[in-house]
Amino acid sequence: MRLCRPLAAVLGGLALALTTTGSALAADGTFVWVGPQGKAYSIAGPPDNKCFDMAQEARAARNATKKPLVIYAQKKCKGTALRLAPGRSAPNGTRFASVIFNPR
Repeated sequence: MRLCRPLAAVLGGLALALTTTGSALAADGTFVWVGPQGKAYSIAGPPDNKCFDMAQEARAARNATKKPLVIYAQKKCKGTALRLAPGRSAPNGTRFASVIFNPR
């Protein structure tokens, strides 16, 4: 019985430390979009200045990160571009094929 309390305290502290660390790693936020059949997808803590091509249909982009991003109509971050400030969403029905986070 005496061993259970210290063990519970250590495990509780470890769980709290892991939760705090996980939150710090995801501090930049999440990029969210809608894919085929209305399924939601996301990228958490995306790297700066890296172009991501969407493998499937992508629409309804929402920038829930703390950095600006740009969505593009074509792959390889080409074509018509739409810049989304932090906390902003693309107009309803806007489709895109690639995205870059915090572009230079």
